[in-house]
Amino acid sequence: MLDWYSSLDLIAKIYWTIAIVGSLLFILQLTLSFVGGEIETSDVDTDVESDTGIGFQFITFKNLVGFFTIFGWTGIACIDARLSIPITIVISFISGLAMMLIMAAMFHYMRKLNDSGTLDYKNALEAIGEVYLTIGANRSKIGKAQIKIQGTLRELDALTDNENELKSGTLIKVIDVTSNGILIVEKLNN
Repeated sequence: MLDWYSSLDLIAKIYWTIAIVGSLLFILQLTLSFVGGEIETSDVDTDVESDTGIGFQFITFKNLVGFFTIFGWTGIACIDARLSIPITIVISFISGLAMMLIMAAMFHYMRKLNDSGTLDYKNALEAIGEVYLTIGANRSKIGKAQIKIQGTLRELDALTDNENELKSGTLIKVIDVTSNGILIVEKLNN
């Protein structure tokens, strides 16, 4: 093995070293992903990945591993094809960047598929629904309203500022939501 490595010229040694190290890191990263582990990276990667304000992350540890893995193997393929050194460097660099772009896009779109499932009562504002259990006048008694919120029909606690109680079956509109998630509704004027 050492005889083979020592017989390579400098550029081939560089590409083989990058390809082997990149591949080993890729395999380690893949294995840890399957068993639930994470590779600790710099504070910069951690800060950027925990910041939900950044939608598309191009330079991350995973993307850099992908870049160097593809960069190294593409360079080896170009050297085996007897391409010139400048063309080899350009092709391997473009291939590595393409891999980074593909991985960044893939993680970006997979992250967009994530849904917490948490009910956000503010999404009920301006929604039209129906009284399920009588709601007392002037916030005197909490009732229930059926409202479609976040794509699902739900029965939620409701109060009203109306002078008259709202009986079951009355059409209502949500005008506000309290801090503890109780809907403030009014009778819908047809």
